[in-house]
Amino acid sequence: MPRVLWIVAGVLAFFGILFAWHYFLYFSSVHFFGIAGKGGRRAVAGLFLLLPASFFASAWVGRRMEGSFARGFYTASTLWIGVGLALMLFFALAWAAWGILRLHNPRPSLALFGAAAFLATCLYSAYGIWNACHPRVKEIAVGMQGLSRVWQGRRLVQITDLHLGLSLGVAFLDGVVRQVNAQKPAAVFITGDLFDGGDLSLDRFVAPLSRIQAPLGVYFVTGNHETYLGIERALAVLRRAGVRVLDDEMVSVDGLQIVGVSYPRAGFSKDIGAAIRRMPGFDPEKSSILLYHSPSQIPEVKAAGIRFQVAGHTHHGQMIPIQLITRMIYGKYYRGLHVEGEFAIYTSAGTGAWGPLMRTGNVPEITVIRLEPM
Repeated sequence: MPRVLWIVAGVLAFFGILFAWHYFLYFSSVHFFGIAGKGGRRAVAGLFLLLPASFFASAWVGRRMEGSFARGFYTASTLWIGVGLALMLFFALAWAAWGILRLHNPRPSLALFGAAAFLATCLYSAYGIWNACHPRVKEIAVGMQGLSRVWQGRRLVQITDLHLGLSLGVAFLDGVVRQVNAQKPAAVFITGDLFDGGDLSLDRFVAPLSRIQAPLGVYFVTGNHETYLGIERALAVLRRAGVRVLDDEMVSVDGLQIVGVSYPRAGFSKDIGAAIRRMPGFDPEKSSILLYHSPSQIPEVKAAGIRFQVAGHTHHGQMIPIQLITRMIYGKYYRGLHVEGEFAIYTSAGTGAWGPLMRTGNVPEITVIRLEPM
């Protein structure tokens, strides 16, 4: 099938799912709460048309305006995606519970089930917002063949998928930097999607990024959102902050090869294994860490001689039930640590949030990695 037809099919599928989702919310609302009049039903229908439309409008505004209005509008509008998903889940549970109760009580109160679903959605969403704004430190230990004594027991920190911009700003980044510095890392790895794709003003992030303390360096590779934002805009901020950008290149630090592969630009693909093998000085017999944004092309990465990869991108689904989709795409590598012989990969759940400022079913993280000899 030609590429344009795939795009058209994808767009139609997206809007079909969006319509079905919001029609279910409309149907459930009018039946649970007994909204029978035409005026009331039209008002509910209008609300469920306005809410998703505001999401697209806020993205457009965010790319053209700066300031508190654009950020507030974007944050509130995108939040509906998370709240709407939660409401869908709790409405579905309410319908199931109502159906079961009807087996014993022929006239259970629909309004009671609707109110319970609405209250559960509010509480669940409030937790999701709090959770998204409070990343926690997670520690893992990784064994590496041929690891030099200099690196044994040293602590590395990975942060990824912060999506700084319209929703998460300087205050959030300041908090992350304080947590990172408290771990006293030897080096810090930022594995892409540091910035979101819609913010016009990035200069405010230079100062907090420059406060990251790591004696052996702070290293960055691009993610897909840097390609949406404009790679040169993102890299200019990082260079001013003293962050080392690895653009398909390798640096050797005390005998450890730190390898960075950039995310392919929109519309392009990349052979990660070939990109690694082309790097001057890379030795597959020596210990190495690959920074690449997504847990992709694992067999090619292993064949190139990489010993350990750190990745992000999946957000561990960020919100229930999106975990099912990320697991389907990336298989077992969609989250956590996987050790396969002399190779290991860790996929972080991410430090920030994209779209709705919510996380349900998983915890945002700052990953502390302790290297050990194998």
